[in-house]
Amino acid sequence: MTTISRAALHVGSPVLDLVDVDVKDPGPGEILVRMGASGVCGSDRHVLDGDWRMPSPTVMGHEGAGTVVAVGDGVTTARAGDHVILAWFAPCMKCRACAAGRTWVCTGSHSETCLLPDGSSPMTRDGEPVYPYLAVGSMSEYTVVPEQAAVVVPDGVPFEIAALLGCSVSTGFGAVVNDAGVEPGRAAVVIGAGGVGLSIIMALGLAGANPIVAVDVTDEALELAASFGATHLVRAGDDAAAQIREATDGGADYAFEAIGRPESIAGMPELLARGGTGVVVGLPPEDRPVAIDALALAEEGKRLIGSNYGSTVPRRDFPLLASLYLAGKLPVDRLITHRVGLDSVNGAFDAMRAGARGRTVVVF
Repeated sequence: MTTISRAALHVGSPVLDLVDVDVKDPGPGEILVRMGASGVCGSDRHVLDGDWRMPSPTVMGHEGAGTVVAVGDGVTTARAGDHVILAWFAPCMKCRACAAGRTWVCTGSHSETCLLPDGSSPMTRDGEPVYPYLAVGSMSEYTVVPEQAAVVVPDGVPFEIAALLGCSVSTGFGAVVNDAGVEPGRAAVVIGAGGVGLSIIMALGLAGANPIVAVDVTDEALELAASFGATHLVRAGDDAAAQIREATDGGADYAFEAIGRPESIAGMPELLARGGTGVVVGLPPEDRPVAIDALALAEEGKRLIGSNYGSTVPRRDFPLLASLYLAGKLPVDRLITHRVGLDSVNGAFDAMRAGARGRTVVVF
């Protein structure tokens, strides 16, 4: 049996085609989800604009939440009717990293192949396979994911909030808490005030960082950053580094790059105090190496670390983030600046390319 699902399909062009795809019933260890919401994320735009290569044709979307429709044999963590957040990096739970609890660096995940663990795609069109982006494909009315990619959360968390918890919020929160281990009273700078950058700022506030310096190219983005807890605002430009050093009394203890721009990644060490830590959160285009002054890192005891999904463990972190939201400590709803239907998804990506800030969410 299959379910007919309206989906946003990428076939080489930056413009998505809205088509019907067939979604199979869940097999062993799999879950069929009716989507409630999907975030419009910069990672999707990287694929659409040719920065990253993925199997094609691709059903886009990786930041989503919805309702469980059916489960396959052997599934024990969810049942029909549950509300779930989808994780775009589903661990295999078998490799050395997973055995050590480091699921964010799993070496056996099929997510980046856009396939289920058995090597198949859950979606077809005209009898030919299509590939759900990162094995999620949240810009589709229905999708099938492996059990480990669907985490049950309370029904009181709206789908559009839950969707953002699954990527931008968990990535930003995890970069601060899991990767950097930010301590109270430490100075931090955040480069880029998009969805992930704003999530980093929220997490820095919860961690007690001070000051928190936000850097971006537009006043709109900086105003948003201030509303989320940034104490100092700096327009990106030639004198930005000097302004940051002044605001942080000589340099930040932590710097977070949330854009994926090679030039700003390369400039992070200059923003750090001696012994400071730079965290690369944004993902640059493929084949764009970054030049780093390694001598300065060594001489001044600075560190530069990568943050993959904020070292998120979905079954641990998604419920925590949901509880923080429900307690009023994580105002994720303020990240959302636009809600659109699936038919308007191309306009949402155009707005992102034009510099729109905050987060647009597709609501089904």
